[in-house]
Amino acid sequence: MNLRGLPAHVGRHCGSSTYDVTREVVDFYADALDDHSPLYRDFAPPLLYHSECYKFLAEWYLQNLIGNLHGQQDWELFAAIPIGARVRTRSTIVDRYHKRGRDYVVNETDVMAADDGRLLVRGKTHQSFLAGERPRAGEYVVDASTAKSKTPRPPFPTATGPDLDGVTKTVDARRCWMFSGPMRNYHTDKAEAEKLGFPNIVVQGMMSTCFVAQVMNDRFERGFLEGGRMSLKLTNVLWADESVTARAKVARSEPEGTRTRTHCEVWVEKGDGTRVLIGTASALEP
Repeated sequence: MNLRGLPAHVGRHCGSSTYDVTREVVDFYADALDDHSPLYRDFAPPLLYHSECYKFLAEWYLQNLIGNLHGQQDWELFAAIPIGARVRTRSTIVDRYHKRGRDYVVNETDVMAADDGRLLVRGKTHQSFLAGERPRAGEYVVDASTAKSKTPRPPFPTATGPDLDGVTKTVDARRCWMFSGPMRNYHTDKAEAEKLGFPNIVVQGMMSTCFVAQVMNDRFERGFLEGGRMSLKLTNVLWADESVTARAKVARSEPEGTRTRTHCEVWVEKGDGTRVLIGTASALEP
């Protein structure tokens, strides 16, 4: 990775790409995530371009890569993406801030229809970087004991509505490679993870957001593709070969124009109850 060393400043354009939404790309996503929605016969998964922001790392990542972590992810869905469409992306730095000994850079990536510029999907990625000293040799930035040492969070969820059907996934090395490959990096290779201060492959945080999207998509269908919103905090590291379940619970419903928007609290948890993601999500009723 050849970071240019230029300051990552708010307003900086990081790059853009153009893609054809092919059946092969959609099928690869469905296989990688084990997400085979009937909607994918005609439309792309809403987070098909989940990692587009990482195509331009040299433009917005800070130079200290040791211990960098995905802190928060926001998604807004505005329209379904038909298979066969052509889309264009745009990546921009929209915020920087400091919190709990870490420097954060926020990248906003838009996915637009290539023909008329309509906004289809918008994602905001909050990436955190260590602001202090790097760990000494033999020490890890994060390991299996980290979750136990964290300050307990307030009770969650607080929603009292019905549960949505959850999905359970085992994130093995093959899934990591399909989602974060094909190159060797700390999301696909243990040796690369150790170079950045981690004891094992760190499952890419975007994957957990895709699991939540599957729960919402299964329930709300076109109402999620055309109006879904998610604000998600990555609260613990998910390691390769661990299993998790993505869950959602209805908080409330309210009118939105002539339709109804249902708000949910969502989370992804390991078998021992450790939560790797918590947040909110909403969609329009079909």
